[in-house]
Amino acid sequence: MIKNKALAIVTGYWKPNTDFLQEIVSNIKGKIVDGDFVVVSEKAISVAMNNIVDESTAKPSLSAKFIAQIWMPIVWGRFLGVLCRFHWKLLYRLRYYPLDVGSRHKQITLQYAGLLQSLMFGSEGGIDGSNLAYSYVSLPLKNAGEIAEVIRRHVVSKIGREVCVMIVDTDKTYSFRNFHFTPRPCPAYGIHSFGGVFSFVIGRMLRLRRRATPIGVAGFKLTSEEALEIADFSNRVRGFGSGRTVWDMAERFNVGLADVSWEMLETAKHKPIVIVRRKR
Repeated sequence: MIKNKALAIVTGYWKPNTDFLQEIVSNIKGKIVDGDFVVVSEKAISVAMNNIVDESTAKPSLSAKFIAQIWMPIVWGRFLGVLCRFHWKLLYRLRYYPLDVGSRHKQITLQYAGLLQSLMFGSEGGIDGSNLAYSYVSLPLKNAGEIAEVIRRHVVSKIGREVCVMIVDTDKTYSFRNFHFTPRPCPAYGIHSFGGVFSFVIGRMLRLRRRATPIGVAGFKLTSEEALEIADFSNRVRGFGSGRTVWDMAERFNVGLADVSWEMLETAKHKPIVIVRRKR
């Protein structure tokens, strides 16, 4: 039987324009051996690459206002959220969805991810505001496989170890037997992306197995099941930094949803890198 062992690496907070290649190498040097998996958070890389958007500049359209004022508090807060078995605390937050901040957020998701993603209750199309300051949100990586290969080559050149590099998102992939699907775009090979909000609701209502989503893999040939296994294991070890959601993050620092500063984020423990080792 194959068992996984993992080490979550605590680093400083990766702000925009951080040299994440250097951060990865300096933090895993002396800790990896040939055959290890180096699993990196997609969001941490997106922020470091300045792949972020300031929602405070958005001008909400009528569609964005409708989603924030009607769809979120009523459809999600009182119907879909209940069907998807959300915790009472999340249902409460959805029923009192913030109109101004929420409308601006939905405008950005409409612009970058489209309608079916914007109808999600959060992390629409891989767009996420948790662990980011003020009104910033991170956008999903469109070339995660290529970035994973760049990281792998950098590790080989600087450390001389042959590893598998995997970039992972906390958004879930749902599995029905050997069929794996996710509402977020651009997952790794073998995982199907479609339907946006419909895919999410189906997965939750049917209580399908859900795991973190691998979006880029470089180094080893893996089946989709193996990639999902490693992605989810590393995600559980990593934790959620300053908060699982923007609500949790703001609650932790006792400020408004758009008032978390970069300095506050630096005080939390961040684990953007997880080393996974498989042993028989």
